[in-house]
Amino acid sequence: MNNNYSSEELEKYYPRWITPVLQAAVRNHPVVVLTGARQVGKSTLLRHAEPFRSWRFHSLDDYDVLRQARERPEALWAGTDRVILDEVQKAPELLSAVKLAVDRRPRSCRFVLSGSANLMLMKRVSESLAGRAVYAVLGPLALGEVLESEPSDILVRALRKEWPEERECPAAPLDPAPILLRGLMPSLLRVKEPSAWIQWWEGYVSTYLERDLRQISQIESLVDFRRLMQLAALRSAQLINQSELARDSGLTQPTVHRYLNLLKTSYLFERLPSYASSRTSRLLKSPKAFFLDPGLAVFLSGYFVAGELAKAREFGSFFETLVHHHLRVLCGLMTPPARLYFWRKRNGTEVDFVIEHGRRLLAVEVKLTTSPGYRDIQGLRSFLGEHPAASGGLFLHSGREVRWLDENIMAVPWRFVTG
Repeated sequence: MNNNYSSEELEKYYPRWITPVLQAAVRNHPVVVLTGARQVGKSTLLRHAEPFRSWRFHSLDDYDVLRQARERPEALWAGTDRVILDEVQKAPELLSAVKLAVDRRPRSCRFVLSGSANLMLMKRVSESLAGRAVYAVLGPLALGEVLESEPSDILVRALRKEWPEERECPAAPLDPAPILLRGLMPSLLRVKEPSAWIQWWEGYVSTYLERDLRQISQIESLVDFRRLMQLAALRSAQLINQSELARDSGLTQPTVHRYLNLLKTSYLFERLPSYASSRTSRLLKSPKAFFLDPGLAVFLSGYFVAGELAKAREFGSFFETLVHHHLRVLCGLMTPPARLYFWRKRNGTEVDFVIEHGRRLLAVEVKLTTSPGYRDIQGLRSFLGEHPAASGGLFLHSGREVRWLDENIMAVPWRFVTG
């Protein structure tokens, strides 16, 4: 058993909201695949959370373990039927041995395979473990996880038309600027100085470009790829136009498309689809771009000081990116996971987010304002007018008030979605 802890594993452990999802998954399925971006805390979770902390843990970062995985993989779980294989993308050939072990002992054998994204790994997992594996993705921390609080139930309740009482919250609103500058990776929480946050993100991006990206795909120019990342970061929470990105980056549209797909595969970036009643129509509309950690988007965009960030024209979009992260986490905790969209009409009327759970819909608007009013909810009113069966609308703002703005539209502080 490998007892060498990585720097990720030595960080303070913040209990993750996804843990009950993983616990249920290993009760019902022989293989659980846990993926996510580098440094989000996958190894830390599996080292600390029950029941995984008592399982045999092997990291393929250990060269001796890696050699054994390639030569005699079945020896890694000799004498046990509860095994975690971390950084498994480094030896995808051992998946055949996992399949054999599971097929021999389908009721008792349990594996968790974890690692960062890799196109070849996911292809091999889907081919080798079809019908045996379920998948989970761990993202950056939610603010509620940092505070070790329970996940917010505001979305679940609003989808059921259960609204909070009107009131003024006593707690002062959170200033999003420092949160956006730092980001939500676990390692950053022990780093206090903004200059150290910048150094951390620089190292993160360099490692991604120079090591991770080369393992995933052949990239002609890392300089071009980083420039594309920076241009995409400036467009986080905005409609993504690949022709415009190609023009500004000096790359071809196919190259831009491939690079964005690589960012998505690495769990750094997401294309948020547009909502339409017709599922076919959803596929034809332009998506919105979102970086999955707002701190990465802010760093790539060149903002390093809170005062400058707060005055930036992109500040509202970065704030929306922060809220998107929390909505995405909460949607992933529902059973089944809720789907997240945005909504936009041809005349420009839009709603920042639409949450679909079964036959229920909830519209969500986000704005950096401490005094929400009727003037701010035209998009929500338009959406609810076209979708009268929707549960209603939430207006997330940066003030303290919880109050009705219109029939079925309630303003609540954005902290309500952070836990």
